[in-house]
Amino acid sequence: MQMQAVSKGLSVPGSPEQGASVDEWLQWLEVIHPTEIDLGLDRVLVVLRRLFPQKPKARIITVAGTNGKGTTVATLERLLIAGGRTTGAYTSPHLQCYNERVRLNGEDISDSALVSAFEAVEAARGSVSLTYFEFGTLAAFVALENAGVQDWILEVGLGGRLDAVNVLDADFAVITSIDIDHVGFLGDNREVIGFEKAGILRRRMTAVCADPNPPASVLQQAAAQKVDLRLTGRDYQLENSAGRAGAVDLILPKGRISLPAGPLPIESVAAAVVLATELLPHATFDALGNAAHAVRVPGRFEQLSNDPAVIVDVGHNPHAALWLAEKLNGLKCAGGRRVIAVYAALADKDVEGVVAAMKPVVDSWYLAGLDVPRGLAVDALEARAAVLSDVHGCASIAEALDAAKKIAEPADTIIVFGSFFTVAEARDLLIAKVP
Repeated sequence: MQMQAVSKGLSVPGSPEQGASVDEWLQWLEVIHPTEIDLGLDRVLVVLRRLFPQKPKARIITVAGTNGKGTTVATLERLLIAGGRTTGAYTSPHLQCYNERVRLNGEDISDSALVSAFEAVEAARGSVSLTYFEFGTLAAFVALENAGVQDWILEVGLGGRLDAVNVLDADFAVITSIDIDHVGFLGDNREVIGFEKAGILRRRMTAVCADPNPPASVLQQAAAQKVDLRLTGRDYQLENSAGRAGAVDLILPKGRISLPAGPLPIESVAAAVVLATELLPHATFDALGNAAHAVRVPGRFEQLSNDPAVIVDVGHNPHAALWLAEKLNGLKCAGGRRVIAVYAALADKDVEGVVAAMKPVVDSWYLAGLDVPRGLAVDALEARAAVLSDVHGCASIAEALDAAKKIAEPADTIIVFGSFFTVAEARDLLIAKVP
């Protein structure tokens, strides 16, 4: 997986020549701006207006939130395609290949289409300095426009109000969950973070908030802009299904829709389906439910081998870890034996909070060093996870995974988690063994 890299104060080389590869473009994007993250819309807006003198004609759906954004985007994508709409989706970060960030009608963008979009942004950029993420976001917009799709589903990268994705005025929006993450950029409490997330809302739009306890800042912004905001617990409910095993019922004023109980965050799936009832007014509830049951998201509680089960999950903050712990506890209650964790993390994440959330369900820990920018070495990770017992330190994810598999019995579960980088490396090691 590749994320934005920090420039080391080097002079910026000239842009790639005609016919350059995707990798050559990405290497260049990593050094074109002094900082990795530079929140604000002014620079992006200048280039956007050059690329799009008028707003794109497609319906634009923006998704923000602390966790569950990828699930919401994937569910909306599946529902809209099943409903006969052409779709484009933009997500970040990616796991194995940058092309995963832009999907056209459910398929990763081709190298040629991606390079063409990069070239268009560079031609429009002039002297404006853009970060890796900003450049890629504008390129995604160009690619979606070139494809002529009817619906754009855009995942916010960080926050909402000042994120590059928010440079476009959305027609519809989803706010998934609101919790503490990216404290240095978004603040250290839910009210402040909620204000940032709610920055994607636009006047009189229809939006859904999946958080069961939304901060007042979200509700206040929605009211001020006269947003038709659908709230879980008020406008729709979730309850265990009495008629379908492994299902949850989404209860709406006009009826029920059967949704999958796992492996994805049900709140995010439900929010996407609620919005789809507006986006696809003629779709039957059965059709929406069937499409929702078919959604899969790589890296989100994804099982990659059996006996023992090896599951990977990109959860990297305490809120995501609590969800993950609940899923793992469900496996134990269903007859599973031990849970063995392989954990590697970035230095700027709340390791202590993640460990506290997972500690009650994990029986043995294999902590691994993460050899990427901002990655924690194993000794630093061990120091921050000092409250744990039955802990084994390993220099790499490969070493940790191998050690965990050696002690695991067929009924055990190995969970590999901690970041997109962690899951990407584990998938590289395990993907050939997917049944």
